[in-house]
Formats: sequence, structure tokens, C-alpha cells
Amino acid sequence: MLRDVFRVVFVTCLGKEEAEKISKTLVKEKLAACVNVVSTVKSFFWWEGKVDESEEHLLIIKTSVEKMEKLIEKVKELHSYSVPEIISLPILEGNKEYLKWIEDSLK
Repeated sequence: MLRDVFRVVFVTCLGKEEAEKISKTLVKEKLAACVNVVSTVKSFFWWEGKVDESEEHLLIIKTSVEKMEKLIEKVKELHSYSVPEIISLPILEGNKEYLKWIEDSLK
């Protein structure tokens, strides 16, 4: 298995319904092998020239490099934010069986 083939992606969502809709769609359309929804994270951020805050749900998405472009498009399509957080980090190492499962789940 090649290094830098898989990604973990973070997306924050305004509510539970949105988080679950995006998660289920990504898995159903094979853009993600797995999505974890972490309930209620408190976010502080700059928005429109001032510090803002929000209670959000965090998605932890496992996918491949080749699925990233379509995944970003789909999240932006389904997301309520005008500028949703979509951050991808490489998975450089891990349980080989789990990485194989990610690969197989995206076929």
C-alpha cells in the first residue's frame, strides 16, 4: 500500500441533522468509507471582522486522495455555511487491515 493515499477530513456542521445528512450521503455515494460525528464542539473563529462562536458538530471523515475533489463538491452542495470548513490531512501510517478496508469500501 502506498503512503499518502488516504485522507482524514474534518468538517464542522451547524447541527445534528446537517451532520448526519452529510455523513450518510458521503458514505452512500462512496466518497467516504466512514464518518464519525462528534457532537457539540465549541468553536471560536474570526467571521466578518469579529470573533464569533458556535456550537457545532465535527465530522471526521476517512477517504482517499482520489475522492477528495468530489467529496469537497458534495459537502459544499449539502452544507448550510457559505464557507464550510473542509480540511484534509494525509494518513501516513495505520493499521494495514483498516487502510485496506477504507480502500475496499470506496470501490
